[in-house]
Amino acid sequence: MATRETAARLVLRLAGAGLTAAMAAIHLRLWAEGYRGLATIGPLFLLNGVVGILLAVALLVTPVRRLGPVAAVTALFTAGTLGALILSLTTGLFDFTESIDAELVRPTLYVETAGTAVLTVLAVAALRHRSPGEHHHRHRPRQDRTRSTPEHEDLRK
Repeated sequence: MATRETAARLVLRLAGAGLTAAMAAIHLRLWAEGYRGLATIGPLFLLNGVVGILLAVALLVTPVRRLGPVAAVTALFTAGTLGALILSLTTGLFDFTESIDAELVRPTLYVETAGTAVLTVLAVAALRHRSPGEHHHRHRPRQDRTRSTPEHEDLRK
């Protein structure tokens, strides 16, 4: 039976993958419906869609012991995407200024904000998790090998 922590990580993993896939789908749809013609922004939307799909799949298939770094990278990617959207809404980005009233802007803000939050919590939870039998020793004291025993005295002669 799964523990509460295991169940929570599973829910966060599924939610994070779903939000990442939704973000990717939004970018691919917008790219296909016209953003592809925009210099710099067009290729970045396509790249965001492809990388987003790959990260969503990685979140689903990565073993638990390696989930923390994958979730952290995905959280950073999502936060960066959200930051780019905010820049495009305020100061502009690569000579492109987005409107809050443009199609899918509000849903994108919601998806990317939720994704960043969920993935950050997942990354922290997964990085704090230690699998049974997994021991990490950073500063293990070295055994003193200079002590003499009667058996070792004979070997030194």
